[in-house]
Amino acid sequence: MARPVIAIVGRPNVGKSTIFNRIIGDRLAIVEDKPGVTRDRIYGTGEWNGIPFSVIDTGGIEIDGEDGMLRLIRMQAELAIEEADTIIFMVDAKAGITNADEEVSQMLYRSGKPVVLAVNKVDNLQRMDDIYEFYGLGFGDPVGISGAHGTGIGDLLDAAVAKLPPAEEEEYDDDVIKVALIGRPNVGKSSLVNAILGEERVIVSDVAGTTRDAIDTPFERDGQKYVLIDTAGMRKRGKVYETTEKYSVMRAMKAIERADVALIVINGEEGIIEQDKHIAGYAHENGKASVFVVNKWDVVEKDDKTMQHFENTIREQFLFMHYAPVVFLSAKTKSRLTKLLPVVNSVAEQHAMRIPTHVLNDIIMDAVSINPPPTDKGRRLKVNYATQVAVKPPTILIFVNEPEMMHFSYERYLENKIRAAFPFEGTPLRLFSRRKSDQE
Repeated sequence: MARPVIAIVGRPNVGKSTIFNRIIGDRLAIVEDKPGVTRDRIYGTGEWNGIPFSVIDTGGIEIDGEDGMLRLIRMQAELAIEEADTIIFMVDAKAGITNADEEVSQMLYRSGKPVVLAVNKVDNLQRMDDIYEFYGLGFGDPVGISGAHGTGIGDLLDAAVAKLPPAEEEEYDDDVIKVALIGRPNVGKSSLVNAILGEERVIVSDVAGTTRDAIDTPFERDGQKYVLIDTAGMRKRGKVYETTEKYSVMRAMKAIERADVALIVINGEEGIIEQDKHIAGYAHENGKASVFVVNKWDVVEKDDKTMQHFENTIREQFLFMHYAPVVFLSAKTKSRLTKLLPVVNSVAEQHAMRIPTHVLNDIIMDAVSINPPPTDKGRRLKVNYATQVAVKPPTILIFVNEPEMMHFSYERYLENKIRAAFPFEGTPLRLFSRRKSDQE
């Protein structure tokens, strides 16, 4: 099920990233010490009153070239208009209405998209009077908020969520493997789609999503039904999309959320860049089965060690996705293409695997007896038992005496022991600790 999308738009220095962090409940939008280099996350997920949604912080979108500040703001707003179901338009109570605010408001008004006007920096009661000026922008009642103090965020989310469309129900049967092809521009995603389908394809229909705007292609191979979700077909072409690498992450978001398996397509000729990590990281955080697909392998100069060296580089660059297999192929020549779908089938199966409770507990207790948890100030973590509570991804709950004593390194040790018995190739494995008395 694809979550509806809220985008935060506004000129610089109105506090977009602060509000973004407040909404998603984490400090993800952080600027590094190096000038001009951000490690901010322009996308995240939130939930309000039981309604999940994705959030885009357009302030994190940098446009190449020297187009001037107004041009930059317009392009960011254009992205938001294209991507979002509801837009939070942020302005600054201290500054009042500026020319840039007027410019953005005209674009948003013409778009017809639902807009919630958020007046930031309403840090005290005196500032509340300043919000009335913003009625002039024509978006109804402004919501006074303070990013610094966190006030008014609930009212803002009430207004934004009320304007969201309902989440889309998935229209495919459970036995269909939904495969998203994700990756930065020009890695060959569309070519790979065409190569996979080939001349023998059995297409039920080409489904153009109404709000998700992806191209879904159902097909069947060797008795297994699939749906390819092609992010390359999601949006119109244009300067704004070609001049920001971060846009490819935004395009991948909805596709990943709907997929069972994410094919992370890497350009074998160019190698790995930072953007590949952003896109892969989103698949990992969403708990999706994943496969690294190194495309354009036909044009890579190679010897008998090249493939192993490239895979080693992937392992070094994607330490957090040690579980994901790597497939080398060429969509153009179809070399090694036959290896891909069997790997997709395998990781989809692992993603949905459930370990019987008694077997899981045998693994955990053996691991504890071999390597007992370390002590902390005379206290020792006691592991009582474990049970798998979910699949897609496999999620394991471990009942212990003191959950806060479960160090991440010991949790990783237990995960490795579980994977030694059940590899779970291609899927993340989630472990959570809970106090034994909390189980009821």
